[in-house]
Amino acid sequence: MQEAIEKFLNYFKVEKGGASNTLEAYHNDLGQLRKFLEKQCSDKGIPCQWSAVNRDLLLNYVLFMKEKDYRPTTIARKIAAAKSLFNFMVKEGYAKTDPTKNLGTPKIGRSLPKPLSIQEMNVLLEEVSKGTGPEDYRDTAMLELLYASGMRVSEVVFLNVDDVKLEEGYVRCFGKGSKERIIPIHSDAVNKLRKYIEKGREKILVHHPLETALFMNQKGGRLTRQGLWQILKGHVAAAGINARVTPHTLRHTFATHMLSGGADLRSLQELLGHANIATTQVYTHLTSEGIKKAYDKAHPRAKETGNKKED
Repeated sequence: MQEAIEKFLNYFKVEKGGASNTLEAYHNDLGQLRKFLEKQCSDKGIPCQWSAVNRDLLLNYVLFMKEKDYRPTTIARKIAAAKSLFNFMVKEGYAKTDPTKNLGTPKIGRSLPKPLSIQEMNVLLEEVSKGTGPEDYRDTAMLELLYASGMRVSEVVFLNVDDVKLEEGYVRCFGKGSKERIIPIHSDAVNKLRKYIEKGREKILVHHPLETALFMNQKGGRLTRQGLWQILKGHVAAAGINARVTPHTLRHTFATHMLSGGADLRSLQELLGHANIATTQVYTHLTSEGIKKAYDKAHPRAKETGNKKED
């Protein structure tokens, strides 16, 4: 069964030009599916091969994920991975039928992001900038960059030193589908990056002089998404912020604060790397409440009617 997965992953990478983070997700999701099916086949005493997989087995997989309290978005992603695999196997002649054809996915409501406030963001950035060691400089530059650019965590960890243009004040990154975009960053973020590269990265780099990654771990290799997340969690806790904060939270925070500050939707779409502006429009809901409060506070008639009581 693993052989078919490897062929699909190679097809997705080489022929489809799939993004590396999607490839990693497919690898993990399909590996989990294979292990589940192997156990199911073993329990039922049937040969464990893709031809034996039917809709009932896949429904058991969905039920298993629900019992494990997986989020609907996670279940939907894992079902999508299975659908892609079977679609590939049918097209290539590795399977005669597609058991995922009529397999439904959970309905996913649009969940609005919960960004940090400007005050919370300032507290977090102040906390992370307290240290003076190589890793401290790295963490400071990394979180400043996340907030300054709105980049995805995968985009940040895949940055190379050459992708950061300090003199020009921008970062070059490759988003979904390997699409390149140029993101301007403010001078404070530029200064934090310069300090890290000169005082932090050079010391981490000592035993790995050929490493091209911008952000590195203590061993001198490229920092992973999981590593970045753990670093962020530590600083969030140290800053006394009780909210659940992930790298994606900082992306949401960037977008919300940019809109609140007057950025137009099209510019924000370009900065975030959204293919469709409808994806960017979710952030307008986040600022509408603040706009209404500002309106009620500023408009003379709104202030009058707000103070009136009904007869």
